[in-house]
Amino acid sequence: MIWQKYGLYIRRTAALALIAALWEFVVWMGWLDPFYGPPPTAIASAVGDLFADGEIYKHLEATFSAALLGLGLGLVGGAVLGFIAALLRPVAELLEPVMAMLNAIPRVILAPLFIIWLGIGLASKVALSFILVVVLTFFSVYNGIRDVDQRLVERVKTLGGGQWVLLREVYVPSVVAWVMGNLKVAVGFAFTGAIVGEFVASSRGLGYLLAFAQSTYNASLTFGLIFLVLVFVMILFTLAGMLERHLLRWKYR
Repeated sequence: MIWQKYGLYIRRTAALALIAALWEFVVWMGWLDPFYGPPPTAIASAVGDLFADGEIYKHLEATFSAALLGLGLGLVGGAVLGFIAALLRPVAELLEPVMAMLNAIPRVILAPLFIIWLGIGLASKVALSFILVVVLTFFSVYNGIRDVDQRLVERVKTLGGGQWVLLREVYVPSVVAWVMGNLKVAVGFAFTGAIVGEFVASSRGLGYLLAFAQSTYNASLTFGLIFLVLVFVMILFTLAGMLERHLLRWKYR
């Protein structure tokens, strides 16, 4: 019973432990230069030092603030624009080409421009996270509404349902499935925007620490920061998955 419930997590943990042990052994044997690939113990020590002196907390606050603000604003902004564009064809004719153009380019190249406009503070990082998330959310909502079966819409109208009934009973359930399916991607995009913005120009944040580690050729700190980002993003992925299963519980029955 326990194995059926936690077997996947046990196997993954065992695989990670095995990889870490092999990595440590390879470095210990001298087959891998620790300057380029420091052992897991050195990486853990570098991360432990950051937490021990409390230096990491202001950087975590900066990155999480930018990423979560950008995520929230991007989800709301993308949902509103997607709804309007899907329901009003003239708006779609204006918005769809712009969003398609933004989707076609690597949007992180906008980081220097946002820094010029908004400075090296929080605003430029939020803006970059926002622009990454809003495009994804826009197309999720826009396509979710357009994917609704028009025969269902006509039946609701025939039974006397107005726009509010259509929105609540037809469009929103369809959109939720599309948005929740892309929520994990949106979380990753939000952190990408925040960290890339900090890496380009910032005075604090995990991206700033990564830039510092790169400039000092500190591979242990670099690996440790990457590991921290992975851990925090995976925690948010898990929370997003729990929210998805709750909102779409009919789908998982």
